[in-house]
Amino acid sequence: MLTKRIIPCLDVKEGRVVKGVQFVDLRDAGDPVELAAFYDEQGADELVFLDISASHEGRETMVDVVEQVAGTLAIPFTVGGGINALSDMKRILRAGADKVSLNTAAVLRPELIKEGADFFGSQCIVVAIDAKWDEALDSWRVYTHGGRKATDREVIAWAKEAVSLGAGEILLTSMDEDGEKSGFAIELTKAVSEAVSVPVIASGGAGNQEHFETVFTDGKADAALAASIFHYKETSVEEVKTYLRGKGLPIR
Repeated sequence: MLTKRIIPCLDVKEGRVVKGVQFVDLRDAGDPVELAAFYDEQGADELVFLDISASHEGRETMVDVVEQVAGTLAIPFTVGGGINALSDMKRILRAGADKVSLNTAAVLRPELIKEGADFFGSQCIVVAIDAKWDEALDSWRVYTHGGRKATDREVIAWAKEAVSLGAGEILLTSMDEDGEKSGFAIELTKAVSEAVSVPVIASGGAGNQEHFETVFTDGKADAALAASIFHYKETSVEEVKTYLRGKGLPIR
């Protein structure tokens, strides 16, 4: 079994880290450069930086902030938000990111995944999927533009397509669970993890250490991402890892 990864997430808006509930009611959580350095010291396995309003506002990711964050880190660093072309990927990777995360742009133009994978290798391409349960359709649907726009795509089918195009990893966020701290979406995570051959990062719903254990064992996730509980010091990366090791899980 591959070692499980714990990944703090920096949702950045206008140069500050923010956190909300189900993608709304955002509140300030600190400076991205300071938080990145803090998580690196704490033993985070990776860091994800998402410029959450870039696609919605139709602008590019903040390269200067990416450069500053990358300058503080010794761990892998994924950047997403407003990446719409191969040239955007080049700029972000040159600024110090190890991977790029594609969401809205990949849904609008799926061949972008293949272009990135062919040029940089699949290991650099993360496809982020914002998923929400649709009662009427009895399935999880894909949302874009920071969770603002529903699409006609079904989550598991889109995950499979993304991997077939060259995605090296899936970052799966449950919008229903986001910020609720009631646990990850286990059924959703398990379904996607079983459907694809690449690592799946579970996101949305982390509220305590037990939630990480459940998403790794029952949800079959390869990594788990969290924001609120780390930003507001409700627990730490170190404490989560110690707990998981105690449960016999393979942790870095």
